[in-house]
Amino acid sequence: MIQSSSLLAHPNIRHAFFTRAGGVSQGIYQSLNGGIGSNDVPENVRENRARMAHALGVAPSHFVTCYQIHSPTVIVAETPWTRENSPRADAIVTRVAGLGIGVGTADCGPVLFADAQAGVVGAAHAGWKGALTGVLEATLAAMEKLGARRARINAAIGPLIRQQNYEVGQEFVERFASAAAVNESFFVASARAGHALFDLPGYIRSRLERADIQSVDDLGLCTYADPDRFFSYRRTTHRGEPDYGRHVNAIALAD
Repeated sequence: MIQSSSLLAHPNIRHAFFTRAGGVSQGIYQSLNGGIGSNDVPENVRENRARMAHALGVAPSHFVTCYQIHSPTVIVAETPWTRENSPRADAIVTRVAGLGIGVGTADCGPVLFADAQAGVVGAAHAGWKGALTGVLEATLAAMEKLGARRARINAAIGPLIRQQNYEVGQEFVERFASAAAVNESFFVASARAGHALFDLPGYIRSRLERADIQSVDDLGLCTYADPDRFFSYRRTTHRGEPDYGRHVNAIALAD
């Protein structure tokens, strides 16, 4: 697993951006696939997630993720849930110790948040659609309702697809430009006519900084470019593979 130095500085915070190493899955899911929605063997996914829970210091029954829908919706976790009653959302916040909250990714941006003094943590799934529609700001607002203060919040951006591998069409660029003219700065021309390369982590950082988050740690890792360590939806698509594994990126307050 990979960790952020800014979050490691707080002994009451446990977190991990899990890679694809250290699990039991086989084939295209090798090896630490946490994707409940993948076509992997369910028993393998359960074992993988149990290993993640153990690494985070929580019980497997207290290691939760949402049914993600690329939205700005945030859920406040007070008790654990099961797969059958997972809320449809793209971010989770909690102040309950011993409850691990996480988001699944395979190119989208995982962002973990902590106000260690208040004892409030959050996890957001920030793909382009969620970031554009406000999932980061909604996560911060939900944390504030639990007692967090933006001046104290540390945010960490985990492994995600980076600009050199994120080619998009002109309609994508226009969607962002129509939302705010400054968004054009997150695109550079692609070698392919009518296309551009999108800087998702730069866009995420910009949204966080504009939301008055002073501590933003970008780990600088690309899921697409490193197949040995990371799953990637886009790489899977380019290779014509039938499915792909998912990472879990999680955070918890120590008991």
